[in-house]
Amino acid sequence: MATLLHLDSSPLATSVSRELTREFVENWKDAHPAAQVIYRDLAANPPKPVDQAWIYAAFTPVETRQPEQKALLAYSEESIAELQQADEYVFGVAMHNFSIPSVLKLWIDQVVRGGRTFAYGPNVPKGLLLGKKATILVATGGVYEAGTPTAALNFIDPYLSTILGFIGITDVTFVTAGGTAQLMSGKVDRGQFLQPHLEQVRSIAV
Repeated sequence: MATLLHLDSSPLATSVSRELTREFVENWKDAHPAAQVIYRDLAANPPKPVDQAWIYAAFTPVETRQPEQKALLAYSEESIAELQQADEYVFGVAMHNFSIPSVLKLWIDQVVRGGRTFAYGPNVPKGLLLGKKATILVATGGVYEAGTPTAALNFIDPYLSTILGFIGITDVTFVTAGGTAQLMSGKVDRGQFLQPHLEQVRSIAV
């Protein structure tokens, strides 16, 4: 049975990125009627920051971890298990200060772990989440497409491509709805703005 992991990270219930992920999931479920969807709303239930105790727990051998250390790592272990279980991922990402929302960074810090999602090798680390596929649905207030004067300010695509590739996920597709600030100012109709992006999402949610 196919499994999709769906993560949202925008703090806004009416966000464009959430609308794009909802459309993706609905169409993906139509294409996989017997499939399972695992959902995490990172904004509603944000992960805790990595601290000293968490680091010590993560580097303590499994067989000698104390109960309190296992409790500290429970969210991390559960999230990693979801990544391992899922065949495909869809991430809803709003641009915050040219990069990803802080809650998504917190989640990344919880799941990028040596011996769990990547392995230390003799030369370079090796990703352990192989054969997976990720779709990143992004909403940005401005326009940061390649070839535009502000393209260099987009740190979402290069960062997420790098971090996902580091843990073995190299089949990554980005769909970006740029210029959402126009919606907040009322200059553009939301339905007209979203239509081409929703059509693009439908074409890849297979």
